[in-house]
Amino acid sequence: MRLLPRSYYLDDLFDNFLSSEDNNMKCDIYEKDEAYHIEMDIPGYKKDEIKVECNNGNIVVTAEKAEEEKDESKKYLRQERVYGKYQRSFYLGDVAENEIEASFENGILNIVVPKLEEKDTKKYIEVK
Repeated sequence: MRLLPRSYYLDDLFDNFLSSEDNNMKCDIYEKDEAYHIEMDIPGYKKDEIKVECNNGNIVVTAEKAEEEKDESKKYLRQERVYGKYQRSFYLGDVAENEIEASFENGILNIVVPKLEEKDTKKYIEVK
């Protein structure tokens, strides 16, 4: 016997309100050994569902999971796992794009982005 109905009007309103899609790809970015390091949590994805690209110092991480085929025999009581595309981007400036390395293990994506040597391009102009 159920004392409370299984679903209320606005049942999941506050669950969705309190969570955001950005929470699915939390990350830490730090500098160490002349490189930027990005450590990003992407649980529930496989390595082939993750794409990392760099364009003029802008690092873009995309994780995409295709929706599974519907099984009509299943009657979900609650379905929280989502399918779709998540994307985060970070601007790191002048980086060695050809030397970027990425690895994915146990739901954590590690990206190492080597910095380019800083060139002093300032030109001082004499004030007359």
